[in-house]
Amino acid sequence: MLIGNLQVKVKVVSPLIKTKIPMPSYATSGSAAMDLHACCEAPIVVAARSQSKVPTGIAIELPQNVVALVFPRSGLASKHGISLTNSVGVIDSDYRGEIICLIKNDSDEDFTVKPGDRIAQLGFFPVYQVEWEEVSDLSSTQRGTGGFGSTGV
Repeated sequence: MLIGNLQVKVKVVSPLIKTKIPMPSYATSGSAAMDLHACCEAPIVVAARSQSKVPTGIAIELPQNVVALVFPRSGLASKHGISLTNSVGVIDSDYRGEIICLIKNDSDEDFTVKPGDRIAQLGFFPVYQVEWEEVSDLSSTQRGTGGFGSTGV
């Protein structure tokens, strides 16, 4: 069930978008995030055990209190050892530059990103800016301070 629709302004910063490279879109009606495509004229080789910046050709303007998160694609990770260097990219509501994906190759073989390849996913989420309330104790729970596998493997 959708909570609601969100209108996000997008600026096309590459002439390749909508001619050779598709706009980001949802792969299925159940997709939680949009696919981001490599927006490049020529293939980009990500050397083994290295990283490369891959442009997406778009910039966005988010509403206040919304963040866009860039996630790795699980298929690239499981089949090729390709992920994002920063695990999850954070696009703040006041950032107006092009979305660039920092692709990391954890494999022992070079990986080639071809123009238009789906390289990452872009999801949109609400943001809360908190004010700290310092206390001497927190409420107790059954789990308590157990972490790092305390509830099972």
